[in-house]
Amino acid sequence: MDDTETLVRRAAEAFNAGKPDEAQRLCEKGLARAPADPVLHHLLAAVLFSRGVIAPAHAHIDVSLAKRPNNAPARLLAARIARSEGQLDAALGHLDAAIATSPQREMFVEKARTLDMAGLRDQARGAWQAILKVVPGHQEATARLGRLAWEDGDPATAASLLAQAVAASAPASVWFDLGVARQDLRDHTGAATAYRKALELKPDHAEAALNLGIALQEGGDVDAAMGAFAQAYRLRPQLFGSIAMALTSASHGRLWLDEDGLRRALAR
Repeated sequence: MDDTETLVRRAAEAFNAGKPDEAQRLCEKGLARAPADPVLHHLLAAVLFSRGVIAPAHAHIDVSLAKRPNNAPARLLAARIARSEGQLDAALGHLDAAIATSPQREMFVEKARTLDMAGLRDQARGAWQAILKVVPGHQEATARLGRLAWEDGDPATAASLLAQAVAASAPASVWFDLGVARQDLRDHTGAATAYRKALELKPDHAEAALNLGIALQEGGDVDAAMGAFAQAYRLRPQLFGSIAMALTSASHGRLWLDEDGLRRALAR
């Protein structure tokens, strides 16, 4: 019969091998024998959280922390669980405790994300800037500072930072933000390139298709713009009003007097 230490090791190996069912089974087997074991509670919380089973994960990490309140990895997991529940004050409390115990880069990144999510813009900006000083070129920090610069009405700084962020592999959201910043600078060609990349990475990104159409239209390529608008309409028919407004208000737009005719053109 496996002892608790062996069960923990086997459960961790199963979890790392992408076998959450087996990992959960082993954790529950161990807790049936040792119901207060903090390591098993921590590991089971991690397994459940990875599967989106949030409330039980929260309960298990609480039991673990009651036994080991200064365990930094457990605090980090507790912060992530709390953030997923929207309990941002609790998440920040866990992160501050983790950083005080064992400051690690990952914890500072989590804190910056949580401050961002909480809408604490100045604190979030300071946190991302601190990360960038320690890790020059940190992609997420660069991307978030670019987005914050755009929200502050500084598209030139935003475009510069976001261009740095997409120099390495970047998600569709960062390419989209770059497109928006370039569009504000009236760099319609650059904006279109960024939106196309966002769509390549996330083909169902309806807003990217809509903005691509606007950028192409502003650049004078109305036929290509219609193709992008049609894609946006297929992805999200509720964008019809935005498409119609873009087509009739831009300097290179087309006037559609027949709404049904426009819908047919977009559906083709």
